[in-house]
Amino acid sequence: MFFVAGARNAAGSGRENERRSIYQKFRDVDLLDKKKTVTALKAGEDRALLLGLGMILCSIMMYFVLGITVIRSYADSVWTEEGTCVVINSTITGDMNCSYSCGSDCWRVSRYPCLQVYVSINSTGRISRLSHNEETQDASSECVYVPRCQKDSAAMHAVIVNISEHLKTNQHVSCYYDPGEQQEAVLLTRLYDHSVVLHSLLWPSCTLTLGALIIVMVKLTQYLSRLCEEIGRIKR
Repeated sequence: MFFVAGARNAAGSGRENERRSIYQKFRDVDLLDKKKTVTALKAGEDRALLLGLGMILCSIMMYFVLGITVIRSYADSVWTEEGTCVVINSTITGDMNCSYSCGSDCWRVSRYPCLQVYVSINSTGRISRLSHNEETQDASSECVYVPRCQKDSAAMHAVIVNISEHLKTNQHVSCYYDPGEQQEAVLLTRLYDHSVVLHSLLWPSCTLTLGALIIVMVKLTQYLSRLCEEIGRIKR
């Protein structure tokens, strides 16, 4: 009886050790899988954080570039008031010279007609010279429009004639003028108005918002994960 009981105890102990061994193997596999999952999640979170930080840095760079180009030009412009201009006189005074490229280190001269337009600003009553935009004002202090210089001078002449006919037909046009009267000329259009500034700021603002949202979501996920681990420890 003693030997039978000992054999039974030995067999039971062997089965128990075998069950423990199997359980330990499954536990080791489970821990290894969890470790791999945590490592993969950690790497994914790191990449997401880097993506969010990269988007924020890119948006800051875009803000900087826009600040020294578009926003600065918009802020420095003196043509801030919009009004209605009435065309008083529209005449072609003569031909102006311009140069166009004909290859590497090759430039040739062409000519285009200079159209002078004088308008009366309804809100102020003063008479001023009309210019297309700030670039035209800087390029020529006399002509309302400076076409792109090209070899075909007849094409440039046709463009100026079309502008002249349009202004003679539509004598009331919207224009921008300087309320401080530092600039006598008035502009038909502005290079950078409110809509252009808002549109240029839209994309960096979206990039900044998305980058910040990605970082917030990753931090929130990490916080919830730590909170779940603490709750699990308390229950155990």
